[in-house]
Amino acid sequence: MAAAQSPPAKAGSNTSSKVVGWTIFLTIGITIVACVAGGISSGGGSDKVPPPIAQERDDTVAVLARSSASQGVCYGWELTDYFGYGDPVSVGSNLGDGVAVEENSSCPRWLQVGVRIYYPSESSESSDNAYVDVTGSSDFSVTELRRIENGLERLGITKEAFIDDPGWATTRAAVMLPLLAAEVGAVEPATTPAPAAAAPSPLPDPGSDLWRDRWGYLLAAGGLLLVTALLVTIGLVQRRRQRRRVVPAQRTGADPTPSRTPERA
Repeated sequence: MAAAQSPPAKAGSNTSSKVVGWTIFLTIGITIVACVAGGISSGGGSDKVPPPIAQERDDTVAVLARSSASQGVCYGWELTDYFGYGDPVSVGSNLGDGVAVEENSSCPRWLQVGVRIYYPSESSESSDNAYVDVTGSSDFSVTELRRIENGLERLGITKEAFIDDPGWATTRAAVMLPLLAAEVGAVEPATTPAPAAAAPSPLPDPGSDLWRDRWGYLLAAGGLLLVTALLVTIGLVQRRRQRRRVVPAQRTGADPTPSRTPERA
């Protein structure tokens, strides 16, 4: 009888082992998925840092192209994510959007503003940050590069501006490079384009005179004078008529009845 009861006990032991095995397998799987998801969220990607919009990039390229043609220096920008790997978020120069100036054979002299944006995860206790660095070709000294870099903040392009709107601040800093480079004496100031000659004003009409130019005012003044003269004339006529009516009435009303002499007694 004891041998007959042993199989049920063995089946229960196998069932418990399967439950424990599946529990361990699910726990490990959930842990791996959680770790991968946490690594992706904390690692940060380039899409976290917004790039400059198309209009900002196009306008910046146009401004840098004019400055480069005048000063003989290539100017560019590079925006990257602190956690990102591979391609930068945005890069451009006077040569066009997406064209860098560093190690470019078309740019023997170049200046570039590089910006790295640090956006930590929500669970991190560290704050957002921005790292700005102005680099250039070997003919620019370290002192000149640092003075240009410090000039950005003086012009209002602060670290807070890079954190709040990285795309706008980066392109704005690139536009300021020609001005700051000339300010520190590293390059010649950019030439200011001469304003277009204004078209000469047309000559006055040779037949125009006082009557033709101001005929409206003169016509109105003449009309007012005529109306005034008419009113004065009407007033004088009415005044004379009133006087003519009053005088006869006074004469007839001065002695309405003939005087009588008193009778003698």
